Amino acid sequence: MANSNGDSSAHARPTVHGLAVSPATQCAHWASPLDIIAVKHACCRKFYACICCHNACEAHEPEVWTRDRRAEKAVLCGACGHVLSVQEYMESGSRCPECREGFNPACKAHWGLYFELEKSLCSMVLTSSGV
Repeated sequence: MANSNGDSSAHARPTVHGLAVSPATQCAHWASPLDIIAVKHACCRKFYACICCHNACEAHEPEVWTRDRRAEKAVLCGACGHVLSVQEYMESGSRCPECREGFNPACKAHWGLYFELEKSLCSMVLTSSGV
């Protein structure tokens, strides 16, 4: 989308990749009304509805966002299109700061698949997710 100056719109919604992705970013793997985020992957810089979608569509291994890159805008709210930084998402209380729509709080169990975590939190996440 271009504005009158020919520049890309600051509000253009990123493309979300994956399998059977809905407009709200649900996918073939996660489709509850709360599954409304997509994560831009550090490895390919593409938004995917979930890690399973990334792994099904890409030939490379996924990489996590390192702690020193938490300011990166990498989490898309599927309800309103707002893109949160990793830090903003982690501090959001499972709610979009822009539209206040709720995110699935159980997604926190998978943060270690997307974001570098402190060792104590990482072991709790991996244990609770069964990974």
